Amino acid sequence: MQRLDETDRLRLAVQRAVGHVLAPLWIFSAALVLRFVCGYRIAGLAEARACYRALRAGSRSPLLVCANHLTLIDSVLIAWALGSPAWYLLHFSALPWNTPERRNFASSWWSRALVYALKCLPITRRGDRREITSVLSRVAHLLEQGEVVLIFPEAGRSRSGRIDVEAAAWGVGRIVGSVPGCQVLCVYLRGQRQSKFSDLPARGERFRVELALLEPKSDLKGLRRSMDLSRQIVTKLAEMEQRWLDGQP
Repeated sequence: MQRLDETDRLRLAVQRAVGHVLAPLWIFSAALVLRFVCGYRIAGLAEARACYRALRAGSRSPLLVCANHLTLIDSVLIAWALGSPAWYLLHFSALPWNTPERRNFASSWWSRALVYALKCLPITRRGDRREITSVLSRVAHLLEQGEVVLIFPEAGRSRSGRIDVEAAAWGVGRIVGSVPGCQVLCVYLRGQRQSKFSDLPARGERFRVELALLEPKSDLKGLRRSMDLSRQIVTKLAEMEQRWLDGQP
């Protein structure tokens, strides 16, 4: 993985500082909208947050969060599931960075300014390979600095509503393979009425969440190694999805 130069490292540090200064405004606002405007609830919320707190307190290993992807606000829901607004203000590095699709979230000046403050690194799916490599390098740097990053390893919302192991994107495996000791927190979160992909979950939706810690390993080399690591992560998410489906009434 290409190492960042001093200018890129400084830019990331400034972006983090801006997000931290504005955090009391946007973190609490997001939580209030999810709970009281959208009416969302997460079953087992206290247990998920306690698990994440224990994980962050018990290990300094780089941590990449990988999750299933069905709606445009999955990253916000996952952050809400992992920590409370007050806890994130005290542990800002635990609030995951995100890599949203540029065309959905950073197509205008005001949306670019917004996602800049929200710890986001926009990326164009299936875009220029050099741009994608640049974003992956920044993600790797953040992980090495103790920041948590959230990535959807299928590189897009599932159109079938199910995890597709064959859709595993090489980028996730490349990140894991380039950051020594990187652990992966697999998160499966889904609304009980969510049968397929959509822009937003239904109003009043009730979600269930499951966490599983993974440290993928591979003896392969190059692209084959990246794909092997990615496939291990997506396979774990598929197993978690099956348990979620088996537990549905």
